[in-house]
Amino acid sequence: MAEAVGIRFKPCGRIYDFEVNGIPVNKGDLVVVESELGLSIGTVVRERHEVEGRELKKVIRLATEQDLRQKEENERLSGEYKAFCQERIMTRGLPMKLICAEATLDRKRIIFYFVADGRVDFRELVKDLAARFKTRIELRQIGVRDETKMIGGIGICGREVCCKTFLTSFEPVSIKMVKEQEIVLNTSKLSGLCGRLMCCLGYEYDETENGNAETIIDHEESETIIHSEEPILNEIRVEDTEKKHHTEEIKSVEENIKKVFRRKKRRRFKQ
Repeated sequence: MAEAVGIRFKPCGRIYDFEVNGIPVNKGDLVVVESELGLSIGTVVRERHEVEGRELKKVIRLATEQDLRQKEENERLSGEYKAFCQERIMTRGLPMKLICAEATLDRKRIIFYFVADGRVDFRELVKDLAARFKTRIELRQIGVRDETKMIGGIGICGREVCCKTFLTSFEPVSIKMVKEQEIVLNTSKLSGLCGRLMCCLGYEYDETENGNAETIIDHEESETIIHSEEPILNEIRVEDTEKKHHTEEIKSVEENIKKVFRRKKRRRFKQ
């Protein structure tokens, strides 16, 4: 069992566990670690905790002023890396879109991120980059959602896109979620900057899915069926003993119901 802390390398990035290695680190500290890409500076975002059953990489040291200056210099040089790579891509006519470039803390590796419709033969491009920068070169193909997460932008809601603000990973979003929320199938309004269905469609779908279960309760000596709840609209669809349907505010229903006697574990979504 090893004592570890959670470290994040980019805002809204995934959190990785690293062994403390006897170094006095606390939440919020900047540390230097050996990641899968090489030496990197990360921020401790999760307190110390025990991890067992797997081997972890170790924290090397707390980040020094020299480390921070080196990181700033690398960020400044990333523009040069990207400009040269873009020029070589256009010269060789490669069907790829370069997104960004970054170097490890010790500059032993430079990583270029790009998007493309299919596989790209970039072997000659790698040779050009290696000859120019005299270090190890790595090209990584990413998806359009990852592209938007890296670049950012303003969504249709007028706010910065969720993936750039707080999402650490992408969950599947399907057209089924749109239909079950009874949203008009307008592609221009349902698609995000990446061209895929907006991630926020999944947030409301979870609420709708949980609320659209049929529940039977005993209310004031009569049986009432709650067909569905709409938390977003603060409404509830109710069927009384005379098979009449009507809509009430969730708050008023909660005030009238004194006790729930039984609940049937069956689900039926509105047709």
